Amino acid sequence: MPDDASSRACLRFGWTALIVFALLGLTLEGLHLIKAPLYLEMRIRRELWTLAHAHGTLLALVTIVFGLFLKNCQDTGAWQSRAATAIRSAALLMPLGFFFGGIGNPETDPSLAILLVPAGALLLVYAAWLAARECWRNPEAVETAAATEKGHKKKNRRQRNR
Repeated sequence: MPDDASSRACLRFGWTALIVFALLGLTLEGLHLIKAPLYLEMRIRRELWTLAHAHGTLLALVTIVFGLFLKNCQDTGAWQSRAATAIRSAALLMPLGFFFGGIGNPETDPSLAILLVPAGALLLVYAAWLAARECWRNPEAVETAAATEKGHKKKNRRQRNR
């Protein structure tokens, strides 16, 4: 039986983060369009904020995919909750580290907030390790989930053809 709470949490967080980081990207484009000195005068700020947008968007998508993986995984265990928390934390810490690294910094170096980035990266690796370990330990759970998904697709196609 899958852990629905962890799956739902990843899906909620992922879709919300995708909206937030897409809006951040639009904001950065707007700052570039109006030639805002706050954004354009410091090269490192521009690079760090662009990294925040890119990492935030990508990690939001990874979190959504992970939520779908948990939803289809037939096995349940404490690893799912730990992995879901780790991946959501990583998807928050990494972009925030880049973003706040570009605030209150000298012209050549990021601020100390950049230390959130490696912490988030470690959490991402930990979540991936937990999921990969479970896939290797219990391949039947993943195969059963894939077979179940194929069965649902075939059933839906048959119902549409009626």
